Amino acid sequence: MRIAAFLFTLFLIAVIVLADRNALPPFVHVFYDFPNGDKAGHFILFGLLNFFLTSAFLRSIPNRTRDQVPLSVSLILALAVAVEEFSQQYFSARTFDLFDLAASYLGLLVGGWLALKTSKK
Repeated sequence: MRIAAFLFTLFLIAVIVLADRNALPPFVHVFYDFPNGDKAGHFILFGLLNFFLTSAFLRSIPNRTRDQVPLSVSLILALAVAVEEFSQQYFSARTFDLFDLAASYLGLLVGGWLALKTSKK
């Protein structure tokens, strides 16, 4: 799970950098060509990120209480997501949107919850 978390983190960083540079491949825009497609993308991408990271940390740090790990990972990711969303104001190809931030946060909640529920007790 650590490898999946690491690779997905790198993938998401690449997507963010490419979006900031307005250099996403054309096929990616197909995923956003429906109403609220960008919100669905935020929900799925950040939900998966939290799922992979929380799952990896739950396995790597077994001495922590089961609620500490998802909460800690989710709070750190929530801060990073907020910084990323607010930073979009400084890129001409991006637009800041509170609803994108809300979709990202909802994805974080669901991803962390699923990681907690699917992890071995």
